[in-house]
Amino acid sequence: MTYLLGVVAFVFALLASVMLHEAGHFLTAKRFGMKATQFFVGFGPTLWSWRRGGTEYGIKAVLLGGYVRIVGYTPLEEIDPADEPRAFYRQPALQRVIVICGGVVMNFIIAFVLLAALALTIGERIPGTPTTTVAIVSPCIPATLQAKCKPGDPPSPAAQAGLRPTDKVVSLAGVPVRGWAALRAAIKSQRAGSTVPVVIERGGRQETLRLRIASVDGVSFVGMTAQVQGGGYRRFGPAGAVGYAATTIGRTVAGIGKVLADLPSAIPKLFSPERATTPGGQVGSVVGATEVSGEIFAADAGWKDKLDAYLQLVISVNIFLGALNVIPLLPLDGGHLAVICYERIRVRINRLRGRSDPGTVDMTKLMPVTYLVFLLLVGFGMLLILADVFNPMTLPR
Repeated sequence: MTYLLGVVAFVFALLASVMLHEAGHFLTAKRFGMKATQFFVGFGPTLWSWRRGGTEYGIKAVLLGGYVRIVGYTPLEEIDPADEPRAFYRQPALQRVIVICGGVVMNFIIAFVLLAALALTIGERIPGTPTTTVAIVSPCIPATLQAKCKPGDPPSPAAQAGLRPTDKVVSLAGVPVRGWAALRAAIKSQRAGSTVPVVIERGGRQETLRLRIASVDGVSFVGMTAQVQGGGYRRFGPAGAVGYAATTIGRTVAGIGKVLADLPSAIPKLFSPERATTPGGQVGSVVGATEVSGEIFAADAGWKDKLDAYLQLVISVNIFLGALNVIPLLPLDGGHLAVICYERIRVRINRLRGRSDPGTVDMTKLMPVTYLVFLLLVGFGMLLILADVFNPMTLPR
């Protein structure tokens, strides 16, 4: 039930984010007197609508986004001669730029407000330091490192050996371990199938257990999660919250840039166990993000951790939507912005040469590129959906 609640919560947040993006276009267009004839939530058959101020507002059957229709968004659109003065492409360049950027700005505003609110209320999460003390013992050897236990899965080495939560690992295979990094290195150095002694501290006394190392995704596996010390949340004042929100958005945008640059090399790994080893491979679809939201709500964690993780997911989606839309390729907002910039540069060059304004760009020449970009976006989106279905990334276990 909590998993389903997480799914519904993310779908609602995604729909709200998309509609607020469209509202950024809509409100600025209305402010400049452009004619916006429709503002709809969803696609497909209309379930309910009403008219106000020359605009039809409503809800459609397929709640997978939404749209706003601004008359004359491109010169290719056939419009009523009476609407020509209010057509988008007839307006001053600065006004068109503001309308185009309105959606992207709205996504960043959403991210900024949520980040600042988190900083003021819950605070910034401090991850803390993992120790060699056992927090959770996995009951099974999962099919993959991200998979959950299923009926019939063999018991994990830690469960078979009798490891318990609060046990502190002192040494493994005769190698003293004084931290989680050292313990992980000691586990990875063991050959799968080998049996090694592990010395633990339990109730103030040391005991020796026998661990038979397993292998998952080609990595030596024991099946224990470390306790974390020093973790928690650090709250900010108003000024600190503003700074935290701004710097977090900056870091996220920079990270998205690295992810996009890594995507081509990550595509061959989308359906392999190595998917999550590269930044590009960690990109997911709407399906994957929805599943992660469900896992956040269903996780065995406190409400602060769940709320923080959920809001961080929503924030990341909004920053990604904003960053993706500024890419200067049609049909993205950045592509329309690039067309306007090209038009203004062309006007200035012609003025310097004593020539007249050449007018708007011939969009018919750009349509083949637009269709190609659209097909690539749809194709890559479908590829990510398939990867999330057949090789999903889940929360760390």
